[in-house]
Amino acid sequence: MFDHISIGVKSLERARQFYDAALAPLGYERLSNFDGTIGYGAERAQFWVMEVERPVPADRGSGLHFCFVAPSQAAVDAFYAAGLANGGEDNGKPGIRPDYSQFYYAAFVIDPDGYRLEAYFKTGE
Repeated sequence: MFDHISIGVKSLERARQFYDAALAPLGYERLSNFDGTIGYGAERAQFWVMEVERPVPADRGSGLHFCFVAPSQAAVDAFYAAGLANGGEDNGKPGIRPDYSQFYYAAFVIDPDGYRLEAYFKTGE
């Protein structure tokens, strides 16, 4: 459905450190760097992060979050660990989410700018 998504952050360097580490276990890397903007993806940049004057204020009650597909449960675990080690905040430890499905393995992290992130892997049925 979406070709890409962009978010604004206060510090591109802080975001770069966080996203380089958190997205690597999921198979996504920084593919683009230009004019205060970085882009992540597997084959092409689809998640864009840019330093802006007025980022959207963090609102944990808004329901907004971004979910990244993971290649394995271990990748979800590594996303969570890397996110926390690089300035992120816990928003749900890795595990099966029976409210979603018995096959839904996910972890949740809040990035340094307050964006809510999820990594998800569909376990075998």
